[in-house]
Amino acid sequence: MAAWTAAARQAINIGRLSSPKSASFVHRRGLAGSADHHGPPKVNIWQDPLSPSKWKEEHFVIASLSGWGLLIYGGYKLFSGGKDKKEEKVGESNKD
Repeated sequence: MAAWTAAARQAINIGRLSSPKSASFVHRRGLAGSADHHGPPKVNIWQDPLSPSKWKEEHFVIASLSGWGLLIYGGYKLFSGGKDKKEEKVGESNKD
């Protein structure tokens, strides 16, 4: 019984491999469809700085991460007091 199923599987595989020769010339693009542009072309951030929807994706990511970084750092400085420690020099005294 197992020999019959193995023979049937082998026959099916041979049938798949022996496809017509003309079918081998059919061009298949696979995952290369990202080169097709849909919509308006994207521009650099410095060419149209007031329209984030037109920016290239990588420029948008850099601007977004920079903005979040500045926001977090500014919040840290605001809530941590933002005060610098004043150190007195040793050996100096206030004489009036």
